[in-house]
Amino acid sequence: MESLPLHKAFTLIEPGPVTLVTTHDGHRDNVMTITWTMVLDFSASFAITTGPWNYSYAALTKTKECVIALPTVDMLDIAVGIGTCCGREVDKFEKFGLTRAKAGQVRAPLIEQCLANIECRVVDIVKPHGIVVLQGVAAWLDGDRKERRLLHAIGDGTFVVDGRKCDRREMMRSKLPDGV
Repeated sequence: MESLPLHKAFTLIEPGPVTLVTTHDGHRDNVMTITWTMVLDFSASFAITTGPWNYSYAALTKTKECVIALPTVDMLDIAVGIGTCCGREVDKFEKFGLTRAKAGQVRAPLIEQCLANIECRVVDIVKPHGIVVLQGVAAWLDGDRKERRLLHAIGDGTFVVDGRKCDRREMMRSKLPDGV
């Protein structure tokens, strides 16, 4: 093995799916790209990392709700574009041609172009670490969408795309919750 500079260690475990997180602040919608995400358990509990440096953070903390949308590989340039401009200065839905869909449980919109959308409520914010804990309240999947490969940010400006799926469901059956 060779030494890796410690400041690059996060690139080894960052590759969670790229997400688009929508918010509504009472006046307008916004969307931000978030690559630091995690599933907390087998229920619909999630965490994202963000903070006051993101324009959407104020809406997220005020309304205590959002939508996590999952873009696919054909949306890579849109996801990067969303993450490199500020909603304070631009309507990202308009700029990137995103279609809003009405959510059922929250005011933040779903994104029709995405493979899936999860409506969420904020249950905790761990401010010193920028961790926002979310509880899913509704989920939507576009079963007709042909492109289903998700994106994974490495953290250095490069991405990995989902590839071959390896099935070990029977081997893991005793550890999987019913219905999964």
